[in-house]
Amino acid sequence: MAGANGRLVPGVEARDGKFPGPSLIPALNAIQREHGWLPREQLVKLSRDARRPLYEIEGVTSFYPHYRTEQPPKVTLHVCHDLSCWLHDSDGRIGELRERYGDDVEIELHEVSCLGRCDIAPAIAVDERPANVEQVERLVSAARADEVPRADAKRPARRYPNDPYEGDQDRYQLLRRALAGELTHEQIVAALKDSGLVGMGGAGFPTGRKWELVASQPEGTKYVICNADESEPGSFKDRQVLAEQPHLVLEGMLLGMLVIGAEEGWVFIRHEYGPEEAVIRSELDSLRQAGLLGDDVLGRGQRLELDVFTSPGGYILGEETALLECMEGHRGEPRNKPPFPGVYGLHGRPTLINSVETFADVPVIVERGAEWWQAQGVNGGSGLKFIAVSGHVERPDVYCVPMGTTVRELLEMAGGVLGGAELLAFQPGGASSNFMAADRLDVALDWKPMVEAGSMLGAGAMVFVAEGTNLLAASTNVLRFFRNESCGKCVPCRVGSHKAHALLTDLLARGEGPEAVDDEFKDLEEAARLTSICGLGQVAMGPVMSVVRMQTAGREGEQAKEVGPTRTHGV
Repeated sequence: MAGANGRLVPGVEARDGKFPGPSLIPALNAIQREHGWLPREQLVKLSRDARRPLYEIEGVTSFYPHYRTEQPPKVTLHVCHDLSCWLHDSDGRIGELRERYGDDVEIELHEVSCLGRCDIAPAIAVDERPANVEQVERLVSAARADEVPRADAKRPARRYPNDPYEGDQDRYQLLRRALAGELTHEQIVAALKDSGLVGMGGAGFPTGRKWELVASQPEGTKYVICNADESEPGSFKDRQVLAEQPHLVLEGMLLGMLVIGAEEGWVFIRHEYGPEEAVIRSELDSLRQAGLLGDDVLGRGQRLELDVFTSPGGYILGEETALLECMEGHRGEPRNKPPFPGVYGLHGRPTLINSVETFADVPVIVERGAEWWQAQGVNGGSGLKFIAVSGHVERPDVYCVPMGTTVRELLEMAGGVLGGAELLAFQPGGASSNFMAADRLDVALDWKPMVEAGSMLGAGAMVFVAEGTNLLAASTNVLRFFRNESCGKCVPCRVGSHKAHALLTDLLARGEGPEAVDDEFKDLEEAARLTSICGLGQVAMGPVMSVVRMQTAGREGEQAKEVGPTRTHGV
């Protein structure tokens, strides 16, 4: 296949056998939205209308967990069983719900992976409407009666320090200045480079450098994508940014489009974020009404189009190349890299992909300057960081803190450990990060200090674990998530995660602890870490190994400084 410069791009030869043409996923999403599932006759009709073989469509629908090929009952309950919810006895809540609804033919209950609602753990969705335990009965009753349930009161939007605008009327001024030529592309890139802003989804690649690299690709079609597929247990900061700062996310994307020379962009959002998707779509409508989107933006001959691409499900889609495969209509399996998306991305064209938080930070940096951004940090940190806090804390929520804030200070902001208990451990960067012992509370929330301490800042998802918790069982819960979410493309991840989880499950059933984790598990971890294609397999067993090192070290809480590779989801 040829890249943007017309030359063959090594490493993508296998893509020549994939079906070309527009992605069928938006059409499949529409069918499921209308019918609640994918009736066979609708798939046959789609195959005929799109002139695509039915086996191609079935190959796609069988991969994504959101698609249903059998008619569901009247009400569907999804209950999360991943770490933050597990810490709040999701197993017990699932048991209670099964006892209450298990014999009801109108209700179907599924245990599922993270719903992105860790702040209301244990999180539940009733017909994809997010709910906590207290709301379930009301929502189920409404669904039975085909009623639209009353909306719960919305929390007033907070104003975070990364928002340069005082009021709604001031928004998108940077975009207007850039369109008018008062703010040059070079000035935007220089501000980002000088600020030191890096990918806030966990990858940590310098943002200004990425924008510069994509901008330097030969002229022609280019794209911008916001990766809003936040699906890692403990992660929900991007959800809150989308809900409360849609204007900053979209302005950051539009500035990126101008810089690299793109006319089209998408917010790629997980389907569980229905309320947040509605906020984004409403903001896009406002942009169109203001003349800031369309074929002739502000009458200046500039075309800018933004839309939403709703994910059909799967944590793997947070990996940027799996995301691209999904948008092109294929199974969401990661590509080998290089080439990287900035050179060979969506439909083989240069593509700028950043996370929600990264795009949301762009306007304030461009408006107030790199020095202002750097001055926001403390303890040697630079800038601001959104952190999702959940687990055993009094006030689970999203906190915007100076980069370099200590874990201890963050815990205090969240009201301390639930019920005044002692802290056992914490997982600082989402499910893919290593657990850290309570004696590491004074580590700074910053990229380098976290790595030096034996973990990583990663997705900015802090899960606190209280004393009395079986930490090996907690890490086994994390491994179960990775086992379930493996796309299956590579053997070390697909087979290794299943085998490793089985070993730990047997070990826990025998009442044994971390000291009983033997060389067989350690060999599986090493093989997956060194040979898996993407970050999922590379980090899947790392949290378990961190618990083994923590609890079997010569002194309490000692952390080895070995960590897995940098997280690649959500750049």
